[in-house]
Amino acid sequence: MELMEFSTLLANTGGADFSLAGMWQQMGIIAKLVMVLLLLMFLLSLALMLERSRAYARAKSQSISYIKLLRNFLQERKLQEAVMAAGQHGDSPLAKVVGAGMSEYLKGMEALQEEGPEDVGDFDLVDAVNRQLERAKERETANLKRGLTVLATVGSTSVFIGLFGTVVGIITAFQGLSTDGGGGLSSVAGGISEALVATAVGLLVAIPSVVAFNLFNGRVEGFQIDMNDVASELIDFVLKEGRY
Repeated sequence: MELMEFSTLLANTGGADFSLAGMWQQMGIIAKLVMVLLLLMFLLSLALMLERSRAYARAKSQSISYIKLLRNFLQERKLQEAVMAAGQHGDSPLAKVVGAGMSEYLKGMEALQEEGPEDVGDFDLVDAVNRQLERAKERETANLKRGLTVLATVGSTSVFIGLFGTVVGIITAFQGLSTDGGGGLSSVAGGISEALVATAVGLLVAIPSVVAFNLFNGRVEGFQIDMNDVASELIDFVLKEGRY
């Protein structure tokens, strides 16, 4: 008996097409707008994920390369060469931080040698280098976080946009049911398909965006730790070698 009732429901679908193209044709204008918006958000998040992945990969590779050079430069006191090498590693946040701090150190040493310690007043070389390092770290942290806010926004809002499409689909299903006077599954098939597709697409956009944001945020924190470490080592170098 139950099998016969289920067969009757299938027969009453009126040949509804549940393919992607068929469901798109059955969607109303609001549901289509929701799908287009979710598609744009997905493409935006995908572009950001690819761009950030490449940026972090280049930053890591160049940072490793520069740190190897920096050790030799500091041991041999080739400070100008260290600054020039930092400029050649433009994708490395560590190189930019060290380059900024080392440039400030060289300028301060030059001022002390040309003008004399008494002529420069209350100038503190270590403090000047430390302030420059802090500015450089803040600037590079902002560069590393570029695009992550958009990624987080996509991950948090796409679910609700999909839920809005789900609600619209359910409303459409009830409207079809009331219009056809309980004419079977065909009267609610379009609305149900809208609701299910909106839910699925919303989750499809949200899940990768949230996962990517968490992964990238962890990468940024790792770069921040490395920048703090190299800045501390540079300050130690200035304290040991730079004060006379």
